[in-house]
Amino acid sequence: MEAHSTGLTLHLEHVFEAPASLVFRACTEPALLAQWWGPAGFTSPGIESDLRVGGRYRIAMQPPEGELFYLTGEFREVDPPDRLAYTFRWEDPDPDDRETIVTISLRVVGESTEFVLDQGPFATQARYDLHHAGWTDGLVRLEEALRSMQDRE
Repeated sequence: MEAHSTGLTLHLEHVFEAPASLVFRACTEPALLAQWWGPAGFTSPGIESDLRVGGRYRIAMQPPEGELFYLTGEFREVDPPDRLAYTFRWEDPDPDDRETIVTISLRVVGESTEFVLDQGPFATQARYDLHHAGWTDGLVRLEEALRSMQDRE
């Protein structure tokens, strides 16, 4: 996995041994998203999604110990299986937080899929660091989920 920061915008790249159509579905279908979303140890017990430009989503996240918290946003671009863009904001107001834009681009590379994620701009380095850690864990979980999904097919 490759990562670097451009200002306070997160950029991650990863290659998955899975078709782009499956990677896109894993990033957009609530039942599949719940299998991997969030940092290690977290669960996502509630995901609502209206997958269309202008549609909204809401994800409930549960840390290993602690209360549920929520993130929400609006889809800005939905182009299966190549591209997905949406706003991202935590529902709990925090003065160090602001809405960011997440863009996921998928490109077929042989039998694999190159996954490129950009998110930002972040208000603080601390917020950037939290999201970097969360996405890094999440992509490891996504890789495991994709393997499991392919094993069932």
